Amino acid sequence: MITLLAVSAASAIGAPARYLLDRAIAARRTSALPLGTMTINLTGALLLGLLTGLALHHGMPKPMLAMLGTGFCGAYTTFSTFSYETMRLVEDGSIAEASTNVAVSLAAGMVAAAAGLGLALLI
Repeated sequence: MITLLAVSAASAIGAPARYLLDRAIAARRTSALPLGTMTINLTGALLLGLLTGLALHHGMPKPMLAMLGTGFCGAYTTFSTFSYETMRLVEDGSIAEASTNVAVSLAAGMVAAAAGLGLALLI
């Protein structure tokens, strides 16, 4: 029950963090690409890779991993918005931008997660 409450509390921080960062990026950048969502998902992948590495190599307790990984990262990152924004680009005829969004998000997301895992080894 305590883990459930911790996950809930962390998600209550992750979702507003996502919203505020997305709005801050949108206010500063004009682009067909959804740079806010991309930044959020890449930083989330880096953080989740780091948390996974800390759990695997340094014994981070499972309840803490659940709180930060599932709670915070789960609410912070957003596959649904990524999917929606990609389909919106396709519907607008921006096929190159949609393809770029998918390719960059997936490739850079994998690199970010691997970098997080690697960073955990240095700690």
